[in-house]
Amino acid sequence: MDDSLAESAVAPDALRSTDALPSTGTLPLTGERTVPGIPEENYWFRRHEVVYEVLATRCAGRVVLEAGPGEGYGADMIANHAAEVVGVDYDESAVDHIRRRYPRVSMVHGNLAALPMDDESIDTVVNFQVIEHLWDQAQFLRECHRVLRDGGELLVSTPNRITFSPGRDIPLNPFHTRELDARELAELLTEAGFRVERMLGVHHGARLAELDATYGGSFIDAQIERALAGEPWPEQLCADVAGVTTSDFTLHDEHIDTSLDLVAIAVKDTAE
Repeated sequence: MDDSLAESAVAPDALRSTDALPSTGTLPLTGERTVPGIPEENYWFRRHEVVYEVLATRCAGRVVLEAGPGEGYGADMIANHAAEVVGVDYDESAVDHIRRRYPRVSMVHGNLAALPMDDESIDTVVNFQVIEHLWDQAQFLRECHRVLRDGGELLVSTPNRITFSPGRDIPLNPFHTRELDARELAELLTEAGFRVERMLGVHHGARLAELDATYGGSFIDAQIERALAGEPWPEQLCADVAGVTTSDFTLHDEHIDTSLDLVAIAVKDTAE
């Protein structure tokens, strides 16, 4: 995979042949991105959507670059608040899709390792569930620092390596090149010139904790098991997955190492 091919985080369906995956009618569900409107994918979609929902207001009145917007639904959410939203993606089919479906987002075809933006031209860079796909994460973060104005923010989310691929040196997800824990993410951001203002974690709320208990300790593992089996999902599991909403997740800065996903708010401080 090209080091700039930046899609949203993968769902468990990526663990089986992509030939068996359904099409969304818009972008195909290849396992490299999550998309709206698929009941079996809903848990992963909502888990990504909640970060946009919580952080979108930080983009109010700003010129925002989303580096790797995937299907584009998140960039469109940000457009409800921002003065302007520009998206950059290496996947030409994603660029074309977003231009058609989300006209408020100005899409540019480009490489995330060499962002096609002028120096200090952006107020906020958004990069959700992308950095784990990149070969040269440090170079990408240097590019984010370059295009941001002084005082600008970089908003990053990524799966927490400790809980996403526990005990593994190689990511479980075949589309991930390197997964990070909170310390590793903070180090990368600092080395690129950023100040980490806050590190948050995405956690299951009360209802998802109940579902974890219902499914033998892990609602996620129950979904992965069915995806690997390549068989129709049990009716109750389908209903439980389809019923997940963003309110079933919480974001906070406690117990970071047990979080599902990491969310960093990093700042490019004014040069002295």
